[in-house]
Parts: sequence; structure tokens; C-alpha cells
Amino acid sequence: MLASKTILLIEDEPHIVLGLTDALQFEGYNVVTANDGEAGCQLAKQTQPDAIVLDLMLPGKNGYQVCEDIRRFDPNVIIVMLTARSQESDKIRGFDAGADDYVTKPFGVGELVARLRALFRRMERRPSAEVFEVGRATVNLSAHQLEVDGEVHALSSYEVELLRFLYERSGHAVGRDEILTRVWGAANPTNRTVDNFILKLRKKIERRPDVPEHIVTVYGHGYKLIL
Repeated sequence: MLASKTILLIEDEPHIVLGLTDALQFEGYNVVTANDGEAGCQLAKQTQPDAIVLDLMLPGKNGYQVCEDIRRFDPNVIIVMLTARSQESDKIRGFDAGADDYVTKPFGVGELVARLRALFRRMERRPSAEVFEVGRATVNLSAHQLEVDGEVHALSSYEVELLRFLYERSGHAVGRDEILTRVWGAANPTNRTVDNFILKLRKKIERRPDVPEHIVTVYGHGYKLIL
């Protein structure tokens, strides 16, 4: 139920904090707030929220740094990043830091709430345990991590969904457009976003990311997972 979910809002603009707090509480969420990155990281540890709405431009640590710090101790929490920046490179950097979604200011509160609902639905559809092998890597989707040669790597929600989809279609070529629709949906990124996430996964899984054996390119189409 919505009332059982807690959202941590890390934002330093008082009018945005007030407006989002009112809107999210109206939707039935519990809301806790922090106005800088350090306080946000501490509250994330203390409250263990279900989702975090994180501003990019914060005093002290910026949103990228906060996102990376939180991912080190909580790979599963949903993180939606807020920013006035709209360049694709900024969005890619946000996803690389571990964000699950990205909303550009100015934005409608209804859009943010809808994105949170969609992310919660995606989390709730996941089975309780999903473990499989890709080459020398052991992938645990439910734990949001993979292990290679004793080293554990955290996986963001989009990395989890991308691996899930590739695994479901393992041995078959999957087009970039199909990946975008299945994994990102309403987030509306570009083919470059897919390529960047594939590169991140290769760095975690492949012995030689520049010569991949398991996440291979199908030229002119997309990618294929070879177990």
C-alpha cells in the first residue's frame, strides 16, 4: 500500500520541498526531507526509504556524488533525479551514477508521481530470487548485484532490467528500440543511453570489455547475450 512507502526528498529549494511534500503526502506516501547532500545520505541510512527524489544541484555534495554514495550501501532503493539540466550527457551521467529515472525542471508534480508509481510497480513485479551465470559472473537480480572472481559489483535498477531482458532473450538478437521500450518505457532515453549501459555491464562482466564474449553487438540491430 502507498501509505507504507517512505520517500526521501533531498532538495535545497524550500518552495519545491513544500510543494512536493504536500503532493506526495496527498498521494499517501510518507515523506522525509533533507536540504543538502550529507544530510540526505545520513537520512537514507537511518530511514531506509523506498524511494529517493534527489536534486542534482545541492550545496556541498552534488546529486551525482550523493547518488553514488547511496548506491554503495543501498543498491535497491529507487532514485529519481531532479535537475534543471536537459542535455543528454547530463542524463547519462545521472544514470551512470545509479539513478533510476530523471526529471527535468520545471516539471509537473503529476509526472513525478506517475514515474514513482511506475518504478514501484516494476519493483513489485520482480520474483523473490533471480540468480544466473554469465560466463565467470554470478548475477543476482533480486540483490541488485553481480559477483566476478570474488568482487561484488552493485547494479542499478536499469542495469537489472537490462540484464533481465537480455537473459530472457539469451542467444537471440535484441534491437535497441525493443530494449528502450521494455527497459526504459516512459523515461524516453535514446539509443546512446542503451549503448552506455551495455558498456557499463561489459566492464563488470567481460574479461576484455573491448572484445566482449557474452554481451555482443549485432551490427545494425542491437545486442545478444551469450551465457
